[in-house]
Amino acid sequence: MPGLLYVVATPIGNLEDVTYRAVRVLGEADLIACEDTRQTRKLLDHYGIQKPAISYHEHNEAERTEELVARLQDGTVIALVSDGGTPLVSDPGYRLVRAAIEGGIRVEPIPGASATLAALAASGLPTDAFHFGGFLPPKPGQRAKALEALSGEHATLIFYEAPHRILESLEAVDRVLGTRPVVVARELTKIHEEFLRGTAAELHAQLAGRDTVKGEITLLIGKALAPPPDDTPLDEAVDALVRAGSPRMDAIKQVARRRGLSKREVYERLLREK
Repeated sequence: MPGLLYVVATPIGNLEDVTYRAVRVLGEADLIACEDTRQTRKLLDHYGIQKPAISYHEHNEAERTEELVARLQDGTVIALVSDGGTPLVSDPGYRLVRAAIEGGIRVEPIPGASATLAALAASGLPTDAFHFGGFLPPKPGQRAKALEALSGEHATLIFYEAPHRILESLEAVDRVLGTRPVVVARELTKIHEEFLRGTAAELHAQLAGRDTVKGEITLLIGKALAPPPDDTPLDEAVDALVRAGSPRMDAIKQVARRRGLSKREVYERLLREK
C-alpha cells in the first residue's frame, strides 16, 4: 500500500505557533523531509519529537524527489516541512508534491503559520483581494518590469524581500508605482517584530537612517491612492493639455481616464457645453 505525504506548516518564528495536529503528525511520520535539518531539529527537540530527518532543499530537490517518491510508494509516511511557514510558498517542495500526485500517492496539507497572511492581517491595508508575488527579482530592470506588470492590480501586493535589498525595492516601488500606502513587516512573531507604515519614500528614508537592516521581511503595497476630485470644467481641463502640446483627442482621453469617464462621455459633454 502506498504511503502518505503530509505538507506541514511550521512556525515562522515563535515555536508556539504550531498546531496540535502538526505536532501529532510530525511525531507519527516515518520520515521528515526538511529544508535544513538543523533548523527543523530545533522545533522537533522543543516538542520532544524523535524522528529521522532528511534534507530536501533547492540544491538537491531534483534527485531527492525520486528517492522520496520511491519511499512513499513502498508505504513510508513522510512529513514535508520548510524552515518556517507553509512549504512550497517561496520554498522547495513543488516537485515532490507534483511527483507524489502523479504517482497516485495521497497528499494531505496540515495548515498553519504563514508570513503572507500574518503580515496582511496586521498591515492595515485592504484584505478583500491580494496578490502574492514571492520574492521580487534581484536585478533592477527585472524588478521594475515585475512592478509595472502589477501596477493595474486592484489588490494589495505582497512580496518577500531580503534585508540587503529592501532599500532598492522601496526605491523601485516609489519610482514605478508612485505614492501608495506601503507596509514593511519585519521579523514576524519574533522578539523584534516590527511594522513600518507609510509611503515607499518615507519607509526608505526611515530604514536608510539605520546602521543596518536585519531579519526576514514581508513587503506589502496598497492600492493606488485615489486622486483628489478635479472640479475644473471639462473644456478648461482639455484646453490646458492642448496648450501643453497634447493633440486634442489625446487630451480628451487623458481627462476621461483621470475622471473615470469614457472618451465618448467627455466628448459629448464638451459638445453640450458649447
